[in-house]
Amino acid sequence: MIDIKISNRSFGFVKGALAALALAAAGAAFWLTPAVSAEDAVKIPPPALDEKASAGSEKAIFAGGCFWGVQGVFQHVKGVTKAVSGYTGGDKDTAVYETVGSGRTGHAESVEITYDPSKITYGQLLQVYFSVAHNPTQLNFQGPDSGTQYRSTIFAENDAQKKIAQSYIAQLDQAKVFADPIVTTLETGKTFYPAENYHQDFLTLNPTYPYIVYNDLPKVANLKALFPALYSEKPVLVQSASN
Repeated sequence: MIDIKISNRSFGFVKGALAALALAAAGAAFWLTPAVSAEDAVKIPPPALDEKASAGSEKAIFAGGCFWGVQGVFQHVKGVTKAVSGYTGGDKDTAVYETVGSGRTGHAESVEITYDPSKITYGQLLQVYFSVAHNPTQLNFQGPDSGTQYRSTIFAENDAQKKIAQSYIAQLDQAKVFADPIVTTLETGKTFYPAENYHQDFLTLNPTYPYIVYNDLPKVANLKALFPALYSEKPVLVQSASN
């Protein structure tokens, strides 16, 4: 498993190895303050347009670079009952990690989030997505990863989600909370395909893996620092959710 991402992320791996030494010395303080990583968090306002809290279960699909970090973040969000890494945008036959890595399948590494809308809204999920899960001003790359498979995309499940996302992007651009315009795209009518088992819960199962240490653990730390009311110390893992 250690060599899974070396070909695509050698630069991040080398930087991560150096960062691992520094972060190890930080100890518990790492989890108490926003961390510095390849993708820094940005404090943003909540969406002006959002869905109403309601009972039941809903799904959201977000793509924002490597799915390890995106999944890891949303597994720590209260109200999320399941977060699965996978592929969205292409055909079922090409929803394979090695094939998606070519950048020619139409797929993006994505995360399907199942959530309880009585505890967290779609708009709040978007706020986490834009603020700490990835950098929405980077279109076809995130940190050390480049290619359309790492694009910033919201796969709206319905017209309501699309409307909320469009409104929020316009709101954030008008407020100029980011140094550059948001380039996140919206795609509809696309099917999500779960990724291979070895990709699931990767952040939790491999906390000392250099890529995770440098690129993804800071995202979880920033979630805790910027959204304490939404943060859950215990992650909702795929295996646990399935059981």
